[in-house]
Parts: sequence; structure tokens; C-alpha cells
Amino acid sequence: MDLIVFDLDGTLLNANSKISDYTRETLVKLSQMGIAYTVATGRALHGSRSVLEGHNFRLPQAFKNGVLIWNPTEEDYSHHNFLTLPEIQHVVGAMIRQNLTPFMFTLEPGNVHSVYHPPLKTEVEKQLAKDFRDRDGVGVFPAAQMPADAEITNISALGLPARVDAVDLMISDEPLLVAYAGTALEDADLNWIDIHHVEATKGNAAEVLRRELGASRVICFGDSDNDLSMFAVADEAYAPSNAKPEVLKAATAVIGHHNEDGVARFLRERFSLD
Repeated sequence: MDLIVFDLDGTLLNANSKISDYTRETLVKLSQMGIAYTVATGRALHGSRSVLEGHNFRLPQAFKNGVLIWNPTEEDYSHHNFLTLPEIQHVVGAMIRQNLTPFMFTLEPGNVHSVYHPPLKTEVEKQLAKDFRDRDGVGVFPAAQMPADAEITNISALGLPARVDAVDLMISDEPLLVAYAGTALEDADLNWIDIHHVEATKGNAAEVLRRELGASRVICFGDSDNDLSMFAVADEAYAPSNAKPEVLKAATAVIGHHNEDGVARFLRERFSLD
């Protein structure tokens, strides 16, 4: 059995963060052919539901770059990689020392997702908190309100590039942590950083899905740094032409642009779907 694993933003989704009509029709054709497919995304489940709904995504799905694997059949998470208390203390301490506000993402009993933070210092941070509420539909609360039974999935921050780089360096001695960072707002000279468990990668998630679904081959699609671990374990790895240079270099082949249905057009040819 072939298992196709899609990244979402910049890959399967178009510039409006939607599955286009052409891609939707392609997914229908895949289902009719009995070809298995799922997603591995940096998004959380609640930030993906509206995108995936109605497109026959019935297999387990990897969210938060592999921090969590969701089983739609059981309506529950089957795998998770949470941060430990010492790791949390190290990361939060590093961010505060660099005058960055840590946003702590949690999973709570009942599969409730929330975000907690210390007092917000800048208008950008206040806007970010608003975006989490409006875009992802999660509760955003002061850190003092975090319940004792909350598990932290990842910690993010936004700030000047030098400060973000300093945090990355400060937590580099933690063997079980991994950090992703990048440009948030070029005009404002702001970078973002997101830190989670080292085993919480798309690559590890793809291996779990391969094993548990009995797939003989994994074919993946992605465009960014967090897809490289998935590219490393897949039998075939394809990057849309808009992907980052290092992803283009690691790909089995480069396909069409994400805003021109590059993935769907490739799949129709690859599996003779037309």
C-alpha cells in the first residue's frame, strides 16, 4: 500500500489556505482508486478541521509537526510528545531573559487546546494573541490561569532576530528539544521561534503511520524546513516549486507551484487519475 502524506500550507493548500476545486476533485479520484492519504502539518487540529472537512481525510493525522497524532475514527489522540517540566522551565527562562514573551500551547483533559502567556508587552504580541483566538479558535489566557493538569505541547515566541537566535542557542544543550525559527514580519524585523520535543517531527510521525497502517511506501509532499525530516524517511519526496531552497534540494523531484495545483497535477499523472 502506498501512503501519501501531505503538508498543508504552501503545499496542498493554495494561496488562500484552501483546497482548490481541482485538488478536491483529485482527492476524490484518489479515494475512488483506494489510494491512502493523510496530512502532517505544523497546524493544530483545531486550525485544520475546516480545511480538511469533507475531503475524506479518515486516516490518522499528524499535527503540530508530529507532537500529536489524531485518530479520526476514535476521535482521540493516539500519540503525543509533551515537554517535561525541566524543559519548560529552561525554554521559558531563556525567552524571558531575552525579553520575549513565551506563548505556551497546551492540551488539557477533554482534548481542550489553549494558549497561556505572561503579561504581554508589545502591540505585536497583543495582536498575536488575538490572532490565536480569532484564527485558531483557542482560548488564550494569562499564564497564572494554566491548570495543573495541562500538558504543554510547544512554546513559541516572536521578537527581534538576534533575540530569537539567542534563545535558539540557549536551549541547544537540551538534547530532547528541537527549535524551528523563521521570518515573521520582514518590515518589522521580527522572527518567530517554536520549540517542542525532538521526537515530535513529521519524520517520526510518518514512520509511525507507515508502521501502524502497514504502508509499503510513503510518498510525501512539503515545502519548508519542518518537512525535511519527513523527506528523509519517505520513499519519494516532492517539493512544489515555491519550496525553500534546502527543501528543493532534498526532494526526489520538484513539481508545480502550490497556488497552481502542483500537487494535484502531479498526482493525476503519477497515478493515472485522469
